Amino acid sequence: MKLVTFKKDAKISCGVLTAKGIVDLTGDFKSVKHIISGGSENLKKIQKIAASCKDFLNPASLQLLAPIPEPGKILALAGNYAKHIVEAGLKLGLTASPRKTTVPRPFLKPNTVVNHPDGIIGWPVYSKEIDYEIELAVVIGKTAKCVSPEEAKDCIAGFTIVNDVSARSVAFKEAREKRPWDEFYDWLGGKWADGFLPMGPCVITADEIDNPQNLQMTLKVNGEIRQNANTADMIFNVYEIVSFLSYMMTLEPADIIATGTPEGVAMATGNFLKAGDKIECTIEKIGTLTNTLGPKPENFYEPLAK
Repeated sequence: MKLVTFKKDAKISCGVLTAKGIVDLTGDFKSVKHIISGGSENLKKIQKIAASCKDFLNPASLQLLAPIPEPGKILALAGNYAKHIVEAGLKLGLTASPRKTTVPRPFLKPNTVVNHPDGIIGWPVYSKEIDYEIELAVVIGKTAKCVSPEEAKDCIAGFTIVNDVSARSVAFKEAREKRPWDEFYDWLGGKWADGFLPMGPCVITADEIDNPQNLQMTLKVNGEIRQNANTADMIFNVYEIVSFLSYMMTLEPADIIATGTPEGVAMATGNFLKAGDKIECTIEKIGTLTNTLGPKPENFYEPLAK
């Protein structure tokens, strides 16, 4: 089933998206996080509610929000598609085929990056080059600590789409002296801007995805295809990713893990986003996440500039 969070008449509610419309679940559940934390018993209850529902909400009459507006933790992977590593000129420090010789490269993102379907992506004042990255995201359903890839499957509540928007340059390096690791920290800082992780339009429960490693994914900018790949191209699959991260930290319900982006990003072509660009991220069986880049700032943050 497809779980959603929405706003109607200034009230935030959760529901399940069906072919007939949205079933409002707020009489029984506080949030999507509340739903997934209860596991299969909650899903069975929702199926009964949906089957007996006679009053469906029209999605066009309300505002869809990120299905989990306030995740516990947001983790993401760098360089999890070989062709993306190649197009980056191997700058990620990996060979084109690192599957047997390396491990995943995770990083954290703050909760303030979360953005909503159809939301405006604000252009931050510290970067003049804005990029896009379609990614399949894992939604954790139960606590996971030191689990195997096989055990990880039972810890996944579902999947959603995220666009890991990235600032590819930083204006604050103007007049800055070079130091070791500057490039890494600049890259990492480029992931942290407010609203830089649009999410949605729903969380599709794991039982609806037979094989998360065989989902077609496409990103379009103003209707032009920029990224077109399959999750089969991942270096580390979703279960291996969850397992690896669970050895580094405890994973908890409603944690979000973005599993990396395929080739086709603007960093490789120089065709960065422009103000007003419409970005559509589609992943098979989940849906389409659409956002627009906001206006370019008139002035940029250059604390060392004279």
